[in-house]
Amino acid sequence: MTRPNPEYIKQLLERVKNSPFPKHIGMRLTAIDLDISEVSLEIAEYHMQPYGIVHGGVLATLIDTATFWAVFMRLPENDGLVNVDLKLNYLKPVESGSLTARGKALRNGKSLSYAEASVFDKSGDLLAHGTSTLMALPGKGLKIETPKFIEE
Repeated sequence: MTRPNPEYIKQLLERVKNSPFPKHIGMRLTAIDLDISEVSLEIAEYHMQPYGIVHGGVLATLIDTATFWAVFMRLPENDGLVNVDLKLNYLKPVESGSLTARGKALRNGKSLSYAEASVFDKSGDLLAHGTSTLMALPGKGLKIETPKFIEE
């Protein structure tokens, strides 16, 4: 039986942390395992829209990212992934604090997968929920030297 390699996950979290877009928006992949992920973000002034609340694109990005990483660990090591659609609902505005998006894979397929994610504030209130269809990209995987899976 195989399971995710903790050393691979450690290297993956570091790679994502230092990638340009997550760094730019201030978002961190904080947890990943088979079929689940967690992404966090501390709200800053540059996340705000003119009405003094967090821009919807920030919440959409968190859902997009959490669904992506929820599906990722089931992919073969040589495969990459891309979102092909994103549907979401904004449920409550937020003005400050920290945000956490939790992603869950609902269906993992060879070429298409489907996942959901919810965004919560620091009080645990649900702010947004969404779903995404994701497409595997054979041969476009991350170049991490440590194996993705280990045998038990």
